[in-house]
Amino acid sequence: MKKIQMVDLQGQYQAIKEQVNQSLTEVIESAAFVNGPQVHKFQEELENYIGAKHVIPCANGTDALQIAMMGLGLKPGDEVITADFTFAATVEVIALLQLTPVLVDVEKDTFNIDPEAIKKAITPKTKAIVPVHLFGQAANMDAIMEIAKEHNLYVIEDNAQGIGANYHFKDGSSIKTGVIGDVGTTSFFPSKNLGCYGDGGAIFTNNDELAYMIRGIVNHGMYERYHHDVVGVNSRLDSMQAAILRAKLPNLDAYNHARKKAAEKYTAAFKDNKHIITPVILGEEDTHVFHQYTLRITNGKRDALVKHLQENAIPCGVYYPIPLHLQKAYKDERYKEENFEVTNLLVKEVISLPMHTELDDEQIAFITKTVNDFVGKN
Repeated sequence: MKKIQMVDLQGQYQAIKEQVNQSLTEVIESAAFVNGPQVHKFQEELENYIGAKHVIPCANGTDALQIAMMGLGLKPGDEVITADFTFAATVEVIALLQLTPVLVDVEKDTFNIDPEAIKKAITPKTKAIVPVHLFGQAANMDAIMEIAKEHNLYVIEDNAQGIGANYHFKDGSSIKTGVIGDVGTTSFFPSKNLGCYGDGGAIFTNNDELAYMIRGIVNHGMYERYHHDVVGVNSRLDSMQAAILRAKLPNLDAYNHARKKAAEKYTAAFKDNKHIITPVILGEEDTHVFHQYTLRITNGKRDALVKHLQENAIPCGVYYPIPLHLQKAYKDERYKEENFEVTNLLVKEVISLPMHTELDDEQIAFITKTVNDFVGKN
């Protein structure tokens, strides 16, 4: 059996090696390392794929979130509602801009932000909602967009884990995640479903004025060289990373399909274990692209299982072990523990198993048997 990896980037590279190497060689020979042709071509191709009028590449996913908020003109003291159960980058940028983070609980089945919790958290100072399509599953955007419309709030989609997922509205229409709200963001960190070989990110919007503002912000606030019209940052996707992403983008749907098939095999193997809750897909199958395959271990053995898997050379992850509202940087007397019932449960139960495009049946069988035998079925 091949060595099991949490993410097998080496195996994925072998399948696209020739195209990647050729693209990188073209960049090196052209010496157009920053803002070169590969960046512009990738931007256009991603616009076509995701269905966004404007894609603005940037240096990483965290920058993408920060720049999106800067582009919307949010001011210090404005409240931004987001999920308590997510990676810190989502709330980090809110705090960096001196906005006020408002953390709310998530849904027990999807792990995504709870629309009812959003409603309860809205105040006159609320200006935006940041739903996270966590682990690759689309959040409840029907409800979120209705809330935003009712209260005149911006919606900033954190699509770092959900690129390629589709959202099906109640009216029967569908759209890619990331282009539903006012602005969407993503990360191209290597382990993502669409990942480069370093850092990278992008911002999506269908709003012409917002796109214009964001294009200036990512480039030191310049629209014309040495003319700084707005306060900006230095956040650009370099040409080498764009070349790699161009090689991968045509394969993204196939990559996501491979992840779904692996997830189906995992779920089938765990279906008779009463101590394991497998991921729930709400609605159509293509609403979840399985950036992570995350179980809930309900008999108190999660931490022991982590150690057991490590002893058997099976990598795993606990995403996330501490709620954001209990992190030292984001503690606030406004938060009451009874308002985070689901998040406080999930941090004790969740465990993510290896998930990538190169998982084979032998590896999945070994992983699932090891988990089932340790957790116990009775």
